Amino acid sequence: MVKRDFRSRYLNSVLGSAWAVLNPLAIIIVYTVIFSQVMKSRLPGVDDTLTYSVYLCASLLPWLYFTETIQRTMTVFIDNGSLIKKVNFPKATLPIFILIASTINFVIIYALFLAFLLIIGRLPGIEALGIVPLLIAQQLIAVGLGLFIGSINVFFRDAGQVMGIILQFWFWFTPVVYSIQILPDKVRNLFSLNILVPIIEGYQNIYLQHSIPDMADIFKCLLVGLICLFIGYITFKRLGKEMVDEL
Repeated sequence: MVKRDFRSRYLNSVLGSAWAVLNPLAIIIVYTVIFSQVMKSRLPGVDDTLTYSVYLCASLLPWLYFTETIQRTMTVFIDNGSLIKKVNFPKATLPIFILIASTINFVIIYALFLAFLLIIGRLPGIEALGIVPLLIAQQLIAVGLGLFIGSINVFFRDAGQVMGIILQFWFWFTPVVYSIQILPDKVRNLFSLNILVPIIEGYQNIYLQHSIPDMADIFKCLLVGLICLFIGYITFKRLGKEMVDEL
């Protein structure tokens, strides 16, 4: 299914799988130009655009990975409705297929980001391994939320639309394109409610400060991710039997 998904995306295009790189690259260029040039956005104590680009890539690429997993998981049962009705197979494999497919896309573009860091001499050392628990935590949350919304979305299609709006607000409520340090203290305190803040800041610390993320924050994020996955799986199990009839 992963192979078929990859082919269906790029088979009939002239540039083929190059679009897996060009799409996120275009997003990075647009945000870099707008926030570092037009809006003169800068990190505290940083004056060069190159550093802002590293900052942006370190947080935006995982965010795109996170949202792709959620958005595709919450429609995976509807998108594969004909397959579910015709073939008897474990439906729980569908979110796994989405996770693998989105991971392949992420690895492609992230490898280019690491190559970019190597060229400019900013590639971190052993602390780069800190992205592994951060990625695991964020994808546990993504799959859990996607599975929860995806199960409900089969019966109430508004669920997917509402989640799409939530993701838009969630993006701006997360310090992806700006630093949380530029916000007023009252606003900054609200960001403690966002579980993605320590994850995104963890990526930024690795690639800008070359420091390992705080283990207490990582553990908290992993715990929240496991809870999300548990809730999503329980919802899927309870609605799974009725899902075929609804589709």
